[in-house]
Amino acid sequence: MSVKMHGEKAVMAELEKRLGKVKAQQLSDKAMKQGAQVFIKELKIQFATFKDTGASIEEMTISEPMWVAGVRTIKIHWRGPKDRYRIIHLNEFGTVQNPSPRGKGAIARAMRNAESAYRNAIKQAIREGL
Repeated sequence: MSVKMHGEKAVMAELEKRLGKVKAQQLSDKAMKQGAQVFIKELKIQFATFKDTGASIEEMTISEPMWVAGVRTIKIHWRGPKDRYRIIHLNEFGTVQNPSPRGKGAIARAMRNAESAYRNAIKQAIREGL
């Protein structure tokens, strides 16, 4: 699952032309981090609807920006002492014994709900950087 943004190549090309490649990447990384914070906030709201111990919410982690297949990316993952990363997919998609768990579709809902706020956070970060 990912959020698609149209026109980002043109925006990044213009930023690179005006600011230089390194400064444009730093600005892009900052914008992606702020967008990831917005998404995490919505994801925590969605996970709170079926909270048990709260371990899934506590272990949500944002990676540093990285290159994946030629695209600058930030990953949201679960890391912590309770190893919630092992069962997140079971909450999202269900199992044979429990095809509709309480948290089914929470990540997809969070992505849908946070899409406009995510875009606004990125726009705001770019405006601040210029």
